[in-house]
Amino acid sequence: MTTALTIRDAKIEDAGLILYFVKELAKFVKAPHKVTATVEDYETTIFSQNTTTHALICEKAGQPVGFAVYFFNYSTWQGKSGIYLEDLYILSEFRKLGAGKALFHNLAKIALDNNCGRLDWTALDWNQPAIDFYLSCGAKSLKESVQYRLEGSALEDFARS
Repeated sequence: MTTALTIRDAKIEDAGLILYFVKELAKFVKAPHKVTATVEDYETTIFSQNTTTHALICEKAGQPVGFAVYFFNYSTWQGKSGIYLEDLYILSEFRKLGAGKALFHNLAKIALDNNCGRLDWTALDWNQPAIDFYLSCGAKSLKESVQYRLEGSALEDFARS
């Protein structure tokens, strides 16, 4: 008999767990040096009173096995809010048990419950298992879009120019 997966809203006490999952995700994508967040950062951003950012924890038999962090955004074209999935990660030893699908399904339900028009995210182009998973859920690649980022000193330089 398999133990069911449960999805719950993260609590402020989970800030350290979220940081652990983020660091594990960063190792997976070969970028551990890019994580600069702290537990305190998460406590004051994900769990602040007026935040639009939220986190979910996936558990199997009470043991945390994965997480998702998402925030509400807005589509001017639809005139509706949406959800942007920032991160979704399942510990390697718990993959293939349906944890990722359970988290993703829960996010889709949150989107519908909040009258959102869409659920967006990015996937690394080399992460074929993730791409295959998202396509199996009915997602479509937005090949006409290219993601850009302004960060660090480039952001500071541009803002000050």
